[in-house]
Amino acid sequence: MKQELTINLKGGMRVDANIRDFTIRTDQPRPDSGEDSAPTPLELFFASVGTCAGVNVADFCKARHIPYKDIAIKLTVDRDDKTRAVKRISMDIRVPSDFPEKYKNALLKAVDLCAVKKTIKAQPEILATVTNGHKA
Repeated sequence: MKQELTINLKGGMRVDANIRDFTIRTDQPRPDSGEDSAPTPLELFFASVGTCAGVNVADFCKARHIPYKDIAIKLTVDRDDKTRAVKRISMDIRVPSDFPEKYKNALLKAVDLCAVKKTIKAQPEILATVTNGHKA
């Protein structure tokens, strides 16, 4: 199965991704020559990790008829000060006090099924080519 996205450079440091009928905007902070008009691509990556976990948490809870609207996931990203490389992404799944204790470990296992997390672990090959003839 293939999925195609179109990425368009919009001027300045703004870059948009067109996916199905959606446009996702990105930009860079002002210190990095951007206008700070949208999240950075790396911030969207972090959001993808967290929202994917959220989908799995919601699915887990729905299957067990557990209310989940008050559940939140806090992501903390640790980066190397010199290289800025991401060292760790930590997720704190914050459940209400009445969340069933017996499901907490299973909830963690549900988060491990996240497609984004699986993709990261699979270390997919990323290839690039340059072709002529594109008109936006």
